[in-house]
Amino acid sequence: MKNILKIVFVIIGTMIGAGFASGKEIYLFFFSYGLEGTIGLIISSIITGITIYKTLDIINKNNITTYKEFLNCLVKPKYSKYNNIINIIVNSFILVSFFIMIAGFGAYLEQTYGLKKEIGGAILAIFCFFIFMTSTKGIIKVNELIVPVLIITILIIGIFNILNLPLENLGDYIIRENKSSFILSSITYSSYNSILLIPVLITLRKHLKDKKQIFKISVISSVIILILSSMVYFLLTKIEVDIKNIEMPAVYMVEKIIPAFKNIYGIIILGSIITTAVSLGASFLQNTAKTKKSYPQIALIMCITSVLVSNIGFSNLVSTLDPLFGYLGLIQIIIIFSKPQALHFK
Repeated sequence: MKNILKIVFVIIGTMIGAGFASGKEIYLFFFSYGLEGTIGLIISSIITGITIYKTLDIINKNNITTYKEFLNCLVKPKYSKYNNIINIIVNSFILVSFFIMIAGFGAYLEQTYGLKKEIGGAILAIFCFFIFMTSTKGIIKVNELIVPVLIITILIIGIFNILNLPLENLGDYIIRENKSSFILSSITYSSYNSILLIPVLITLRKHLKDKKQIFKISVISSVIILILSSMVYFLLTKIEVDIKNIEMPAVYMVEKIIPAFKNIYGIIILGSIITTAVSLGASFLQNTAKTKKSYPQIALIMCITSVLVSNIGFSNLVSTLDPLFGYLGLIQIIIIFSKPQALHFK
């Protein structure tokens, strides 16, 4: 069970990025759809759980160590000529996301504590570099230490909030703003996350044993994601100002309902950035480093570059690319779901 939880913590650490913990993603993909967004949370969690199960099963059965190998396993030979292009796109997205985590860490420290963002970004970049040098052991250890704290803190804040919710007229506090399909939104959220999650799952290959273990990992991960997502969702119900104009709505609400937890939740944001940065950086290195000698060289270049570009605003770029990667992830999920290797659980 201990080994299962280690893998689960890496998965949760990857998915609980700054966007999730800040409440921004939960608002955009679920809360803006009103009470139907709660159904969307369930749909998204189920899709995520199935994706984790089938991906880990495919990885384990085919002894896959890189994302390129994973694509070769999924795609029919006549379409394999596109694999290199997809591999480059996904790795670019992972690298940009890693840069954003470094920049976000620096920006948050500057906004909260007045520390120059370049220094804050450099602190996380240096930390990540040393973790990368420990291979997957350090990555798992970081998530093993930080993620339980993230989970427990979000649960405490979430339960305190739910106990004080006006359940009898909850619908008055959750107004649907987005008129498009909440089902499509929940599917897009799952597929978008799969672009980042699957390369990270590949790095866990040597820690996998059998289908029974993989099944438990998938169920536990999806249940935890559903619970945490729900906690953040209901945290947004009491916001009295225009939520669209708030950069970090969950942080705003924590300050309102439990002022003493403001700094603690700030640590949660930083912790979520750290775990996501470590997981993304490790998956990028595993996909691109061809030899043991090139691994530390690429890691060093990647970490130095992340600090140099921390002044550039990537938010608009990522917002533009989100739909593209969402649809790319959707195609990937459809292919994974149709893969016969992972259809039967014994």
